[in-house]
Amino acid sequence: MSMLTALKISSSAMTAQMTRLNTTASNLANMDVVGSTADGAYKAKKPIFKTMIENYTSDNFEASVKVNGIHVSDRPNAKSYDPSNPAANDDGFVFMSNVNSIEEMVDMTNASRSYQTNVEVMNATKKMMMSTLQLGK
Repeated sequence: MSMLTALKISSSAMTAQMTRLNTTASNLANMDVVGSTADGAYKAKKPIFKTMIENYTSDNFEASVKVNGIHVSDRPNAKSYDPSNPAANDDGFVFMSNVNSIEEMVDMTNASRSYQTNVEVMNATKKMMMSTLQLGK
């Protein structure tokens, strides 16, 4: 595996983690949004990652991470009686989003740490490439 391959792998992982951070931010931003129906209420989203293996041989391969899609949570939305809410249905109920803020904060922390780890991998790879260039001096 070449050092450029290591950079490519880390880059794809950073892109995937950025998507994860974006969906988490969207979930947290819409956490308090209500709807008049269960289908109209906000539903949490999670990215689905897939490992991509390219140029596979018996002694070498290139792997990367790809966002394969965004999963919409099927967790039921809580129903709350609030007839004064403008979004209330005819019976006076509103449906809350199904976002769990604790899960989202944990997901955000994990995505952030994974992103930072891949930054460190890129920095180490860059340092090794620079050291290799210095051998000829």
